[in-house]
Amino acid sequence: QVQLVESGGGSVQAGGSLRLSCGMSSNIYLINAASWYRQAPGKERELVADVASDDSTRYVDSVKGRFAISRDNAKKTVYLQMNSLKPEDTGVYYCYANVDVTEDFARHLAGDYWGRGTQVTVSP
Repeated sequence: QVQLVESGGGSVQAGGSLRLSCGMSSNIYLINAASWYRQAPGKERELVADVASDDSTRYVDSVKGRFAISRDNAKKTVYLQMNSLKPEDTGVYYCYANVDVTEDFARHLAGDYWGRGTQVTVSP
């Protein structure tokens, strides 16, 4: 099944870094815009960062200066570089993407997708 897939999660010590990746399971998709969300245990899902179609970015205040969202030039993959990680960054990180397709036969697959999430654990 066509899906949006996140990768790069894991366990690190406080102060460490991780880079999350997000992309569709087929190369026919182009990512127009994307966001990273996270959800800590017992908390609501929050928007962490997003990148718009014009490559503008925005971040929740708690990660400014530490995280960076980017989209590759081919519009195939979205990244979230996370530096100076803190225990409060622990949670499941979800990628959202609005995608277009490059093949007419798949035009019905264009639209919005959510990944299943990748776990990030930051130990003190």
